[in-house]
Amino acid sequence: MSEQEEQISRRFPGRLGIRIVEKRHGYCRMEMDVDERHLRPYIDGLHAGAVVSIADSACGMGCQASLEDGRTFTTVELKANLIGSASSGTIVAEATPVHMGRRTHVWEARVTRSDGKLIAVFTCTQLIIEAEAR
Repeated sequence: MSEQEEQISRRFPGRLGIRIVEKRHGYCRMEMDVDERHLRPYIDGLHAGAVVSIADSACGMGCQASLEDGRTFTTVELKANLIGSASSGTIVAEATPVHMGRRTHVWEARVTRSDGKLIAVFTCTQLIIEAEAR
C-alpha cells in the first residue's frame, strides 16, 4: 500500500470502506462493498450520504490526479441525482472531467452497482488553488 493509500484508509473515505481501483489524469474509479453501515436506518437501501461520499471521493481523486504539482482544489458546488439503490454487493464510482480550466474543474461521477445498474449521477465544481506548504 502506498503512503497516499494508507493515509486515505485512515481518513473519511477509508472509514467508509471506499478504495481506489484506478486513478490517473482525467479519470478515477473507486469501489465500496455495501454493508450495514451504508444503509438507511429503517429500509434496506443505500443512504444518500454513502452514495454522495463515493462519488465525491472519486471526483476529488480524479481532479487531484489531473493537477500540476503545487496545486490542489476545494469543492465549491455539488449535486446528486439518485436514481436507484442497492442493499448489498459492490458499488462503483467512475469520475471523468466535463471541464478542466485553469481556475475551475467540473467533474461527473456515475455510481453503479457491480451489475451496471445506475444508482446516481453526480456533478461537482472544484476551485483550483495553490497548495499550502505543510
